[in-house]
Amino acid sequence: MIVKIVTDSTSDLTHVIASRLGVTVVPLFVHFGTEAYRDGIDLTTEDFYRKLAQCETLPTTSTPSLGSFAEVYDKLAEETDEILVITLSHRYSATYEAALRAIDQMKKKCRVEVVDSLWATMALGLIVAAAAKAANSGASLDEVLKLTRNNMQRVDMRMAFDTLEYLKRGGRIGTAQAFLGSMLGVNPIITIKDGYTEAVARTHSRAKAIDYLCDFAMSFSHIEEMAVEDATTPDEAELLVERLSAKFPRGRIYRTRVSPVVGTHVGPHVLAVSVLGDR
Repeated sequence: MIVKIVTDSTSDLTHVIASRLGVTVVPLFVHFGTEAYRDGIDLTTEDFYRKLAQCETLPTTSTPSLGSFAEVYDKLAEETDEILVITLSHRYSATYEAALRAIDQMKKKCRVEVVDSLWATMALGLIVAAAAKAANSGASLDEVLKLTRNNMQRVDMRMAFDTLEYLKRGGRIGTAQAFLGSMLGVNPIITIKDGYTEAVARTHSRAKAIDYLCDFAMSFSHIEEMAVEDATTPDEAELLVERLSAKFPRGRIYRTRVSPVVGTHVGPHVLAVSVLGDR
């Protein structure tokens, strides 16, 4: 039986990509006041950013329930006896804990392993995609687990901002806090390290920020997977893909959008590049 792969919606895998890979995506929730929306299901990315621009109070996010994970496990257990769950960093959310605790609520017998990726966005998505490809090729759960833990060390990402206000208000700012006092005319670049948000650079224009993202991706000696994602600036993302196609085949670059849950904490003008490979 093929190992089944499960992840959460902060992986930013589109429905098309997840379906093609055979990955089950468990949604987190976005809350606008008393209204709760399942990430990527009840609220499209376009509608989310439209609502975000109009709301006076920042929306909040929440973790999937144990029951939602257990329901997924039971359904997949009808098709396989091995499941691998790969979640976003536990530093950002209790999703990892919920995925782990949900195993005890399963009605069917099945081996379930849960891995905290220590990543989010398409850095997580690339780890998940690689795991799914290995599983679909017939790798065992132990083999996919080993690959996944290795890829957690091989993936990297950079994200460009025009404001850190959303990270600050959402409590996910990490070391980028140091940039807040000198943000005028600055486009900061962040990454994730050991599961935390980490500031890595300050550029002085949007164009220079995009140059930084391009140089970052080009610095890899070997690229296995690559992704470019935006929130509300698809033209910028497409131009970045065009530049990166000189290094990596355009047709193999995943193009995705930053999901509503992630968008709550990063805002509408982010642009990110994630790479799975070697320096």
